[in-house]
Amino acid sequence: MVERNIKKYVGRTAIFLLGCFFLLLGYIIYLQTYMAPSLAANPLNQRSAVAEADILRGTILDAQGRKLAVSAQKGERSYPFGASMAPVTGYIGEKIGNAGIEGYANRDLMGMAEDVSRLGPVAQLFVSDRGNDVKLTVDADVQQAAYEALGNRKGAVVVLDAQTGAVLAMVSRPSFDPANIEGQWESLRQQSDGPLLNRASQGLYPPGSTLKVMMADAALKEKATDLQEVFNCTGHMDLGGGYVMQESHGAVHGKVNLEQAVTESCNITFGTLAMRMGASKLDAAFDRFGFRKTFDNEIVESASHLPDFSKLGKGDTAQVGIGQSSLLVTPLRMAMLAAAFANGGVMMRPYLIDEVISPGGVIIKKGSAAKWLEATSAERAALIDSFMENVVQKGTGTAARVNGIRVTGKTGTAENAAGADHAWFIGSAALRHRKIAFAIIVENSGGGGTEAAPIARKIIMSLLDK
Repeated sequence: MVERNIKKYVGRTAIFLLGCFFLLLGYIIYLQTYMAPSLAANPLNQRSAVAEADILRGTILDAQGRKLAVSAQKGERSYPFGASMAPVTGYIGEKIGNAGIEGYANRDLMGMAEDVSRLGPVAQLFVSDRGNDVKLTVDADVQQAAYEALGNRKGAVVVLDAQTGAVLAMVSRPSFDPANIEGQWESLRQQSDGPLLNRASQGLYPPGSTLKVMMADAALKEKATDLQEVFNCTGHMDLGGGYVMQESHGAVHGKVNLEQAVTESCNITFGTLAMRMGASKLDAAFDRFGFRKTFDNEIVESASHLPDFSKLGKGDTAQVGIGQSSLLVTPLRMAMLAAAFANGGVMMRPYLIDEVISPGGVIIKKGSAAKWLEATSAERAALIDSFMENVVQKGTGTAARVNGIRVTGKTGTAENAAGADHAWFIGSAALRHRKIAFAIIVENSGGGGTEAAPIARKIIMSLLDK
C-alpha cells in the first residue's frame, strides 16, 4: 500500500517536473522567435554595447556621402556635424542605450543580420570586425541651413521630397552633442527646454492656421461651400454662450471667397465652415489625411491628439476650423500635409534610410518610395496648391518668396496655453530636379509670416543648385 502511494507521488512529481520543463522550453522558444526582434532592438539591451567593443561600427552617411557618424577605432564614435544632426543620427552609449538611426539601424551598423542577431552570444561567430555603412536621404547642407536659420530659438524644421517621401532635413532646437552624450546625460535630462526631444517628429503642437488648407479641401469635398460663395468677415463672430471668435490683430477682411480666405487666413470663414461640416465630416477629413494612422519604420513619431468631435460644443468646433481647440500634431505630420497638396493628393510614406552598404561596397538594403495614402483628389489638390501659391505671392507668406521658383505656403500663428504663440509655416517649392515640402515651427515667437516663412526661403535657397 505504502509502495503504491510512493509510486503515485513519484509519478505525479515527474509529470509536474516534465510540465515545468515544457513550459520553460516553450518560453525560451517564445523569446528566441516572437520576442527576439524587439529584445535585440531594445536600446537597454547591453549585449550590443558589449559587442561594440570588438567591432568597428559602420559609418552613417548623408545623401551626398558625407560622414555624419563615424568610428575611427573600435568603441569610439564621433559626429562631424554635432548638434545640428543629432535628431537624425541619435546617439549610442554603453550605459544609456541608443536612439535615432544609431538605434534603429544598430544591427546593420554592427554588421549583424537580423536573423543572426537572434542567436545571442553565438552570433559573434558570424559577425565581421567592421559594420555596414548606412546612407541616409538627409542632405547635410539643407540640415545645416535649417539649423542655422532657427538660430537660438526653440523649434523644428522638416523638409521632405514631396514625390518620394524621402526626408531631406529633420531639425530640432535646442539640441545636444551626441559625441559626449553619456557625460551630459543627467544634465540634459533635467533641462526644462527638452534638448533630448526630437521636436520634428515627437513634439506636439496646435497647428493653428496651417490647418486651414485641409479645412478648405474638406469643405469643398463635403459641399459645405463652393468657389463662388462669399463670406462676410467683420473681424469677429458671436458663437453664443459669451464666446466670440476674432481675427488675429483685429483684422477685418470684408467680403472674401474661399480662395481669398486662405490667402488672408480668415478665421471667421474657417470657423463657419467647421460648424457647417460638423463632427462626422470633420472626423472624416482627419481620417482621410492620415492623422489617426501611424507608420512603422526608422522614424519615431508621436501620435496626433484629436478631440472627440462629437462632444465638442459650437465654440470648440469653430476652433477646430482654425487649427486650435485641443488639436496637437507634429511638424512632420504638417510637412506631410503640405506634401499631399504638392503631389497631386498622394501622401508618400516618409523614410530616412536610403541604402545599407557592406564593407565591400555592396548595397545590401535599399530604401524606396512608397505611397502611404491618397488624401484627396488630384483636382482639389491642384486647387488648394494654387491657393497656397497665392499666400506666398500676395498673402501672409510673402517672406518665403524666391525669384524664379514656384513656392507655396500657409502661415499659422498657433495660440499656446503655456506661453506666447507659436509661429508656423508649411508649404512646397518646385525646384529644378525635385519638388520639396516643408513644415517649420518656431516656438513662442509670434506670427508665422514674419518668424517662420523667412526660414523656408533659406531652406529653398540651400537647395537651388542640387
